Amino acid sequence: MRPCSSWLLALSIFLLCGLPGPAVAQVAGSPSAAPVQPEKQPPLNVDRDPVASPDGENGPSGQTSNPAAIGRDNGRYTLQRNVDEVVLNATVLDDHQHMVTTLAKDDFKVSEDGVAQTITSFQHQDIPISLGILVDNSGSMRTKRQAVNASALDLVRASNPDDESFVVNFSDEAYIDQDFTANVNKLRDGLSHIDSKGGTALYDAIMASADYLTKNAKRSKQVLLVITDGEDNASSTSLEETVRRIQDLQGPIVYSIGLLYDDTGGGREARRAKRALEMLANETGGISFFPKNLAQVDEIAGEVAKDIREQYTIGYHSTKPVSQGGFRAIHVEAKAKGYNKLIVRTKTGYYPSNKRASAAAPPKGAASN
Repeated sequence: MRPCSSWLLALSIFLLCGLPGPAVAQVAGSPSAAPVQPEKQPPLNVDRDPVASPDGENGPSGQTSNPAAIGRDNGRYTLQRNVDEVVLNATVLDDHQHMVTTLAKDDFKVSEDGVAQTITSFQHQDIPISLGILVDNSGSMRTKRQAVNASALDLVRASNPDDESFVVNFSDEAYIDQDFTANVNKLRDGLSHIDSKGGTALYDAIMASADYLTKNAKRSKQVLLVITDGEDNASSTSLEETVRRIQDLQGPIVYSIGLLYDDTGGGREARRAKRALEMLANETGGISFFPKNLAQVDEIAGEVAKDIREQYTIGYHSTKPVSQGGFRAIHVEAKAKGYNKLIVRTKTGYYPSNKRASAAAPPKGAASN
């Protein structure tokens, strides 16, 4: 285990925590005996040191976090420039599964709960993102990590140079082994923290990382890349709760790579794992990949980087009042001359964040890089 910073520093960080999110791991030697467990979420540690809960409406102790400047507008919580604007990141494919990148605003139609919406903002350009790289660190991944790590770094190299990324290694707990950076060497060091053992708390890691993105990301467009080789068997949260959490946060896009080829019989566990990874990607507008061998992972990493960089960004103001709760289903269509059929991939819906907006405190500072 890598050494932790002093418990005094960790305690002072902890006293700034807010918005309910992952549990805070206890520092060895801390005077407090039991870790806080808000909303049954897992520890998410920076550099193996305890860090304040990255989300949460004041957890059980009522503490507040140290939120980043991003995601705040006049003290209000938001993932975009306008708290009332719904922002969609959309990929468009033709009927041959080729990416279409030449469409205009008028080629799109957006509906929410079956009601047509007016597109108020539109752009198609390579927007820098905040990326979380989540890699399974359970025992079964031991022989796969070298190839997986190399592919993850290749994805970063193929991405926008203004992106910022962080690395999470997870088994039955999730640790941020490299905080936000654009430095490939630092990301390599974070990925090299391999301690393959324990189970696979996939859902906990995704939920905690989504919360962490919401609080700390400097980019409004946010992505999680998840690489795992098996079914979740250690989380305190369910697949459905994880998807709901991401929809409640109105982000991020999840891309998943399932290394399930070792299960040659296509057993029950592999089918459940595939279903989970597909659901996480489909509901958020991402893609799930299931390579036949490790050699294909690097090619997939390039596809993910291209997909992210070629997306359309579409914004609209919902015809429903912000105060009206409940899930809102989104449907986007595209039609253009020269194409028989266009397929639009984006998130399936969201939960309005009016309660979270009104409860959020003004920012107190940005996370360290």
